[in-house]
Amino acid sequence: MFTLPSPLLLASTSKYRQLLLSKIIPSFQCGAPDIDETPRLNELPTQLVERLALAKAKTLSEAYPNHLIIGCDQVCVLDNQITGKPYTRENAITQLTKASGQSVVFYTGLALYAPYSDKHLISVETYTVHFRELSRQEIIRYVELDSPLLCAGSFKCEGLGITLFNRLEGNDPNALIGLPLISLSNMLREAEIGYFAP
Repeated sequence: MFTLPSPLLLASTSKYRQLLLSKIIPSFQCGAPDIDETPRLNELPTQLVERLALAKAKTLSEAYPNHLIIGCDQVCVLDNQITGKPYTRENAITQLTKASGQSVVFYTGLALYAPYSDKHLISVETYTVHFRELSRQEIIRYVELDSPLLCAGSFKCEGLGITLFNRLEGNDPNALIGLPLISLSNMLREAEIGYFAP
């Protein structure tokens, strides 16, 4: 477990990210960032998640000026198209229908920001999900059971979503859930040795 010189804030209300962070941090706070997540014209997926992860951290900096703030954002890409959260049952079914038998790449942006020194660290983790062939009946049943309406790619790999895949490919399985713990651990070690000192 890390014990940090500054209190830690997770700029997310995701219970899944909170559960992941609790694996390596004994105590932290959570905040809800309010930002526009619309991609910019010609913005690459890596650029988008980097920008949004840092923006989410910075948007809470005024309320938490003495904290180290973790920001994160995730998108998935299928057929060179950025795919976000479905929000509706119909969109989730459409996303999973397109993903059936395909490989979908997830990009997770991670930022660690210190308002008191205006310094940050940032990284992007890539993870690939290889879907098996899915029938329409399977897709509809999955969406009804797991309700992945707030998940990029329309699945919860920590739930029944794991049954949709042939295999997973990447360095850190936590990245698929939305918080790359390996990269975050490296960032926190760098923070502890003084990079973020005022």
